[in-house]
Amino acid sequence: MANPRVPYRLSSSRPPLPALDGKRILAHLVVNVEHWRFSDPMPRSILTPPHGRETVPDVPNFSWADYGMRAGLARILDLFRSRGLPASTSFNAGVIEAYPEAAAAMRDAGWEFIGHGMHQRALNHAEGGEGAVIGEAIDRIAAFTGVRPRGWLSPGLRETDDTPDILKGLGIDYVFDWVIDDVPSWMTTRNGPLLAMPYNLEINDSVIYAVERHATGEMSNRLDHTLRLFEREAQSATRVLALGLHPHLIGVPHRFHELERMVDRLSASPQVKFVTGAEIADWYAAHEPAPPP
Repeated sequence: MANPRVPYRLSSSRPPLPALDGKRILAHLVVNVEHWRFSDPMPRSILTPPHGRETVPDVPNFSWADYGMRAGLARILDLFRSRGLPASTSFNAGVIEAYPEAAAAMRDAGWEFIGHGMHQRALNHAEGGEGAVIGEAIDRIAAFTGVRPRGWLSPGLRETDDTPDILKGLGIDYVFDWVIDDVPSWMTTRNGPLLAMPYNLEINDSVIYAVERHATGEMSNRLDHTLRLFEREAQSATRVLALGLHPHLIGVPHRFHELERMVDRLSASPQVKFVTGAEIADWYAAHEPAPPP
């Protein structure tokens, strides 16, 4: 079986999509704001333990993430505010209690909140069951922001066989886990169509710096090459360009200039419009409506 949720088709054979407000490159800034619990093993590490023996509490690796929530996120908020840029946060609902000032700052900045679980922990390890955890995360975000989230990005993009069905059943409109094209695609679920949204894995600071461990500059380099190709393709096709950002990675002093350079490079392109997830989803659904359930 090929993709069990999205029928296969070449991107070049898809019906042409119109520009959005005259722009054919839709840039989506997605800041992953996560709650790494001090009492749990860390989801990822920068410093391996002596003799390979994991310890809890893991002070150095917890502090790595905690720095991002204190210093890195403050820089990102200030940068986007100064440039007047819209953004989305894929948001662990546990942040509301763990980092209340950060949660309020993103809400007050008008960022779109995308569900991202309760804590940074894979859904197949969800305490109380996957559906209950997803539902609780959505409900807490809705109560905090006054807006029920429409989008979802699973922790680590890891799903179970049932995740899309659960998400759609709970009222989620679009999900960022299925990174299969440069424009959205309709997915099938037991509860009706769900939109798979682009989320460029290889222009993601976690992949580049925490997994592949490249030197500073690689993310900006990849963006330059991607944008050049998209600018050429934009003569006839619309593209979505999502930047996955983490405060403890792109927000550190030796990398932050990269983020400044990337948003300025995007802003300088006559083809680029900065958008949120909801804007992408509504634009796409208006021109390629959901298939019948």
